[in-house]
Amino acid sequence: METLREFIAHTDWVQIGTAWGLRIGSALAVLLLGLWLARRLVNLIDRAFARMGFDAILTNFLHNLAYGALLVVVLVAALDQLGVPTTSLLALVGAAGLAIGLALKDSLSNIASGVMLIALRPFRAGDVVNIAGIDGVVEQVRVFQTLMRTFENHEVVLPNSQITSVPIINFTARAQRRIDVPVGISYDADVREARKVLLGLANAHDKVLPEPAADVIVKELGDNAINLVLRAWVATPDFALTRSDLVEATHRELGAAGIGIPYPQRELHVRLPEGFAISKAQDAR
Repeated sequence: METLREFIAHTDWVQIGTAWGLRIGSALAVLLLGLWLARRLVNLIDRAFARMGFDAILTNFLHNLAYGALLVVVLVAALDQLGVPTTSLLALVGAAGLAIGLALKDSLSNIASGVMLIALRPFRAGDVVNIAGIDGVVEQVRVFQTLMRTFENHEVVLPNSQITSVPIINFTARAQRRIDVPVGISYDADVREARKVLLGLANAHDKVLPEPAADVIVKELGDNAINLVLRAWVATPDFALTRSDLVEATHRELGAAGIGIPYPQRELHVRLPEGFAISKAQDAR
């Protein structure tokens, strides 16, 4: 007890408080200054990428990656100012990182897949795609996930590792798309006349491109109809509305030309026993 009292009495608490106050103050200064510089550097990187015409997805991904790395540097520098032995801390962080990496191998797989998506760029922000059977518009590629918006305005979040393991259909990668309008006509109808009507309505549409030229093919002789396909090329942004117009015009113009679009039909033949038919006839009398 006396030893503790002597220690307290002979200790210069003002000097210790001043020293620790300076350490804490310098650590906070390094932390705040580092955070400010990190934001400034990341903003400079964003502007540089914008001038170079980088894709928005790539810019956002590198923004997050650079900001995370700068935060780690700032935190280590602040702890060093505080007097924490950063060498041992870095060794501890490395060991912890190895253990966490083994535990979070699926998450690391998502990160690796995100890097692949950024590097290979099978799609860009704003592209209309089909991924894992889901149609939508790509909005953002994050470190672990990719964000899509469906045409019903639903938000879909897909793990990056799932995206790289399935086929990706990019509907807007090319400047032009082909519209296929299937139509069945009656077996009594004239195929040449139907082809003439279909080509006429396609060529009359102002969004249908003259090259490649529209055409009509006979796909098959079906059970109830001769199945034709009208094929017309349009600029990719005009696909949906032009297809709707062509489907509507097909129904209208074929009807006006007297070319029927038959319904599926089935003929049912009922054969009854002879005695059953006679008894029913007698009952009817």
